[in-house]
Amino acid sequence: MRVVTWNVNSLRARLERVQEWLAANQPDICLLQETKCSDDAFPTGAFAELGYATAHHGNGRWNGVAIASRIGLDDVRPGFLHEDPSTIEECRIIAATCAGTRVMSVYVPNGRSLESEQYVAKLAWLERLRTELDECCNRNDSLVVAGDFNIAPEDRDVWDIAEFIGATHVSQKERDALKNILAWGLTDAVREANPEGPGPFSWWDYRGGAFHRGWGMRIDHVLLSRRLAEVLEAAHVDREARKGQGTERQPSDHAPVVVDLKISSTS
Repeated sequence: MRVVTWNVNSLRARLERVQEWLAANQPDICLLQETKCSDDAFPTGAFAELGYATAHHGNGRWNGVAIASRIGLDDVRPGFLHEDPSTIEECRIIAATCAGTRVMSVYVPNGRSLESEQYVAKLAWLERLRTELDECCNRNDSLVVAGDFNIAPEDRDVWDIAEFIGATHVSQKERDALKNILAWGLTDAVREANPEGPGPFSWWDYRGGAFHRGWGMRIDHVLLSRRLAEVLEAAHVDREARKGQGTERQPSDHAPVVVDLKISSTS
């Protein structure tokens, strides 16, 4: 079974690229973030043509998360437990069950700066995600929590830690919050499959030639419950999908994170 997470940075702007990538790589489950479209405007038909059922949680402004699955899509729930989806201002989490595996597509707040209210809100959101796991999930089940976490877990997950002193994404409080989520019983698939070296990075700024210079960050993660971590086969970041120029064909600033599991997609 192949699971992918990808912050597409506006689905309307990247739909053609997303379609091409899905057709070429054939993931069973694709978790999307920053769709930037409303539920009514989500291109359900374009995904259906490729064999994917979809669930989307977005209000047409910023954020927006989605799940695309070609192995079934059941028990869909947008938002956190006890939230009324119609009143949510920031659409940042959606969950569903795909062939017996519970998946969550998450888009963690950026945080902006360490002194901002947004940073406090980011930490609170991460704590709420941990509560969601405690209240809604079983450690013995098949579970994937994946998306743009806006956190680099270690210094080697940024191109030069000296460039990030005093910045978000690398602060100890953010890293501790991510560790608290992992402590529930989750494994960072990319790091598990790639224990050595820096990266692999999943985000590069559009500015300053950052991508070509290798100035990236590893902030997009696929977290697996124990049952799935035991059947992890491979995990990588598709850096090729980040390439391209021009306003109409410009890629997202994030690349897809691809995880292969030695498990039948119908089990």
